[in-house]
Amino acid sequence: MTTAIVWFRRDLRLVDNPALHAALSAHDNLVCVYIHAPEEEAPWAPGAASRWWLHHSLAALGEALEQRGTSLHIVRGPTQAALDALQRQTGAGAIFWNRLYEPELIARDNTIKARLREQGCDAHSFNANLLIEPWQVQTGQGGPYRVFTPFWRNARTRIEPRAPIPAPRRIATTSVRGGVTLESLRLLPRVGWDSEFGEHWQPGEAGARKLIGAFSSRALGAYRERRDWPGEAGTSRLSPHLHFGEIGPRQIVWTLEEHARRGGSPSSDHETFLRELGWREFAHHLLYHFPQMAERNLDAKFDAFAWASEDVLETCWRRGRTGIPIVDAGMRQLWKSGWMHNRVRMIVASFLTKNLRRHWLHGARWFWDTLVDADLANNSQGWQWTAGSGADAAPYFRIFNPVSQALRFDPEGKYVRRWVPELAKLAAPLIHEPWKDPGMLEATGYPAPIVDLGQSRQAALAAYQALRVGAPIAGRPDRPDP
Repeated sequence: MTTAIVWFRRDLRLVDNPALHAALSAHDNLVCVYIHAPEEEAPWAPGAASRWWLHHSLAALGEALEQRGTSLHIVRGPTQAALDALQRQTGAGAIFWNRLYEPELIARDNTIKARLREQGCDAHSFNANLLIEPWQVQTGQGGPYRVFTPFWRNARTRIEPRAPIPAPRRIATTSVRGGVTLESLRLLPRVGWDSEFGEHWQPGEAGARKLIGAFSSRALGAYRERRDWPGEAGTSRLSPHLHFGEIGPRQIVWTLEEHARRGGSPSSDHETFLRELGWREFAHHLLYHFPQMAERNLDAKFDAFAWASEDVLETCWRRGRTGIPIVDAGMRQLWKSGWMHNRVRMIVASFLTKNLRRHWLHGARWFWDTLVDADLANNSQGWQWTAGSGADAAPYFRIFNPVSQALRFDPEGKYVRRWVPELAKLAAPLIHEPWKDPGMLEATGYPAPIVDLGQSRQAALAAYQALRVGAPIAGRPDRPDP
């Protein structure tokens, strides 16, 4: 009888989990473990909203494992010491896990794998979270891509739909001592700012399954048309489930393929949604090859940019009190639900980095703490894209006008009415420019704009013109051990 350890990380599912499947195929008994070591992810340890999700996702995984005859063994780090102790106690001959791609975790996992093998313990890692490993797609010169379209053109040819690996029915286990309770990790906030999260989300594999089912049956057929309308249920909202590995991207691709076979929606909608998954792949490709992306401008000339230092205005932005309704609606949606519609993310990011001229890291760190889908690759790429300082970024001089964006994508004000209720009785288009009726501002208590959109745009453009040419981008060659 052989025993193996399955080390769960951000792959909190039983369906299509390659590490779990490989361990079951090769060993008689499994010990399923989650190791809590957030300090090893510094300086980007999970934020408060992510910890909320993690608590509930671990609880859901634990219940699913118990239904199959085993349990989720939770221990505290350091990770290497925890794995060593668990391996000695169980006599496990192998440890299986699915790969992560953040720079600090690549270095940690490579060290762990090398040490385990030196000790005579087999160590195996797998790809469960991406369609394509970041090093598998290269330019014709053998380097990383910095522009999305050619990256996706290359990557798209490598994606072949395949049926997901079913969840195991039973998992034989070996008893283990020690461990801690999920509650002892104190992932949930002590102050109840999360009180409304449960109205919007069901963390765990079952929640992901419900969302992909609802999306494919109701929204996928109009995805290309409706995905930019924040007041409509036109997106999948799968991003937090993807981040925590409650569903894998290959499962989504297979669902799209099955839906296409049934003639459920036009192929253009499938490809548009698949392209959004491609942006996620591209973000991980960039972070892997340019690990400084999470902290520094990829375009080094922005190191000399004249960022502003007005903390009061940034506080108004965080609290959804800028006086720009579409911006405030997005920031309040974020605070209340832990999520924000992607079109609105671009609008609020442009407002912060251009109209307020605050460094994109200020926004990235706020999103990191308040988003349930906070993902280092996506967050860094998204903020640098909007700021104009990243790879394949929107030019800095492309400044979103929040009013014209709102008129185009929320013409009746449905989104603003939901999240800025003090303006709910205003008719469109006044709801997007309430300052045009000063009496209405006084009656509702809604603030006047904290900046003039036209003047702040010109100030941002003037600062951009003053930039000097920066240094070229340097990448990294190392990757997770297979």
